[in-house]
Amino acid sequence: MILYFDYAATSPMKKEALDVYIEAARCFSGNTSSPHDEGTRASLLLEQCRTEIASLAGVLKDGIYFTGSGTEGNILALLSFARNKPKKHIITGMAEHTSVHSAMTILQSEGFNITKLPLNEYGVVTVESVKAAICSDTALISIQHINPEIGTIQPVEQIAVEAKKRGILFHTDCVQSFGKVPLHALHADAMTFSAHKIGGPKGCGAVYLSPFQSVSPVFPGLMHEKGIRGGTVDTPAIAAFAEAAKTAASLEKLWTLRHLLKEKLNGSSIKWIEGNDSNQYPGVIGMCIPGIEGQLVMLALNAQNMYISTGSACDASSATGMKAALAMGMTIEEARQFFRLSFGPETTESEVIKLAQALLHVAAQAVML
Repeated sequence: MILYFDYAATSPMKKEALDVYIEAARCFSGNTSSPHDEGTRASLLLEQCRTEIASLAGVLKDGIYFTGSGTEGNILALLSFARNKPKKHIITGMAEHTSVHSAMTILQSEGFNITKLPLNEYGVVTVESVKAAICSDTALISIQHINPEIGTIQPVEQIAVEAKKRGILFHTDCVQSFGKVPLHALHADAMTFSAHKIGGPKGCGAVYLSPFQSVSPVFPGLMHEKGIRGGTVDTPAIAAFAEAAKTAASLEKLWTLRHLLKEKLNGSSIKWIEGNDSNQYPGVIGMCIPGIEGQLVMLALNAQNMYISTGSACDASSATGMKAALAMGMTIEEARQFFRLSFGPETTESEVIKLAQALLHVAAQAVML
């Protein structure tokens, strides 16, 4: 029996989304840019999905562009916005997704100055730290909505307000939050989404770029998605994405599972790395077992067909520990003890109890070493 606790890395595809994918692949085979009737039918489906994704995100349909991933969305948004502004200072977080750091590296090589803010003891980039970092040359702020490693919810609503007061563009990576928590109050200039985090297909995502802001395409001269990205859009995947986004995991259920795990691990040496309940997404849990590396915890559970993570799957080859742990001030040695659990709609209480038992066994072995 497989026990899956790695939903933050990827979520099994929902049956409803898979059914829609198969139907769309069978019945809407035309290229959405083709002017004939088959292309028009596919284009109409695409626009329907665009409307649905925009509605769920609380943004304007005209600002939604479909991409091949959240990674692509982050890079397109950041490069497009930054290069279109005369100012050269950008504020971001130390614990952002690898794709955001990749975009920052590119922009730094082009002469931009990058300020990376740490997380406080509760795993949050504070509004005060953002305000203190703003200068007259600040063009863009990029702070993720939900941290993918420890699940802390960043104060992006307040940061967006501060950015707008000063005429600064604000981007937020919503890959871990779209389809899970409400986004309508974010008021960001750019937002990034991913299908496979919510039971949709891999290789599909979207980025929102405010229609009220001018955008410079990263690759000029392309035809699809109004020139923002190239390549024929994957209409069946987008249809499945829109379907998967309609049903979110119950936050009440996720809190129940989280509290159950905490109850079963109470009194053990296992440490929780988390925020206050008010700024914590319950489905993502960061942990450490003192004296044992997270990679060894993952391997011990893997041997029992229990699947967890040592952090973001995009950082799996990193030997320097997890970004969130380091951003909170942990040493490299401490960060290497980090591992992540993440729950989804299919996770059950009995599975969580078995997980707790396995973790307690690993922790007991660590004490004996």
